[in-house]
Amino acid sequence: MTYTHLTTDELVLIASYFNIEKPVALVAQSLNRSRQTIYNVYSFLKQGKKVLDYYRQYKQNKSRCGRRSTVLSDEQSTYVQEKVAQGWSPDVIIGRGEFPIDCSVRTLYRMFKKGLFDTQSLPM
Repeated sequence: MTYTHLTTDELVLIASYFNIEKPVALVAQSLNRSRQTIYNVYSFLKQGKKVLDYYRQYKQNKSRCGRRSTVLSDEQSTYVQEKVAQGWSPDVIIGRGEFPIDCSVRTLYRMFKKGLFDTQSLPM
């Protein structure tokens, strides 16, 4: 199950419910969120802080979520560059299995697309 992050609209609603002292359970039910999520915002606001500060902190914390990008070692990247210079395509480099590369063919193509490797040297 995926987690949907709080939007600014939801935070504004939570803050307005906090100001009129609406109970956490009712807010959670009306926004279709867990009580803990609403309670986290309520406790932050009880400290006298602003919704904008909560949103900035929330975004900073959520920026650390998710999968880290794949990084090839120096050995692997030089191997890929050598083989591409010899006319090999990324799927041949991975498919031959001559040298272990820590990514899939699709990821290797993405690395070329991102500019980590020179696309001009590809044999296409």
